[in-house]
Amino acid sequence: MPTRASTIVIGDLQGCCDSLDQLIRRPDLQAQHLIFAGDLINRGPQSLQTLRTVMAMGDRARAVLGNHDLHLLAVSQGIRPLHRDDTLHEILDAPDRDELIDWLRRRPLAIREGNHLIVHAGVLPQWDVEQALALAGEVETMLQSDRWVEFLTHMYGNQPARWSDDLRGHDRLRCIINAFTRVRWCYEDGTMDFATKDGASEPPPGLMPWFDVPGRRTQEVTMVFGHWSTLGLVMRPDLIALDTGCVWGGKLSAVRLEDRALFQVDCPQAKKPG
Repeated sequence: MPTRASTIVIGDLQGCCDSLDQLIRRPDLQAQHLIFAGDLINRGPQSLQTLRTVMAMGDRARAVLGNHDLHLLAVSQGIRPLHRDDTLHEILDAPDRDELIDWLRRRPLAIREGNHLIVHAGVLPQWDVEQALALAGEVETMLQSDRWVEFLTHMYGNQPARWSDDLRGHDRLRCIINAFTRVRWCYEDGTMDFATKDGASEPPPGLMPWFDVPGRRTQEVTMVFGHWSTLGLVMRPDLIALDTGCVWGGKLSAVRLEDRALFQVDCPQAKKPG
């Protein structure tokens, strides 16, 4: 094990706090810096406890925003309704609700850690690392501003599905946020598809995983992400995929960036697919 504090990236928790506790109690993870790859909450049974636990870690832990985290922000402001499978009620009814929501909306969409770029879902192939971080910053600035609630009213929708530097206003921000928190599949020209959620073994005609689009400009770094539970664990020189279906009864996975050591715990099934 490395002798100095190193960085562990943890895949989607989705409110499975017991699995997180089991993972971070490991002696070899006690002194590490943690980065969470988004979707801290929702679907699992302990969304409130999970959010409080990560927030209480202070400077030891960082987290990027996932689509479920953004959903909580929208629900909390009356912009979106609760879904049947949501497990957000305890957060919405909590006495520290406002503090939790404020903390969550101040999380980034992307974190660069050395030669790694950590996001929840993906990036568009047209973006290089510096542009990706700059575009993430545009959304982060809006979410952390006094206009954040108004922004959330325009956040949802599948269009525009293809990036252009000429995009402006809410269309621009929506395209950025969809790439960072929702994308799985793209066409070769970088157009995002949101209808398909299957694994990558049998891609639909014309589609490919966002990370396999020819000429993707973030190939200079290792992309680290979650979001795609049907993809499962993937560890390639240029990417690490960490959503291994914790909430579905799979595993909670984490990787140490310095040497790619993998840490996993088996998880009870909190939700059945479908």
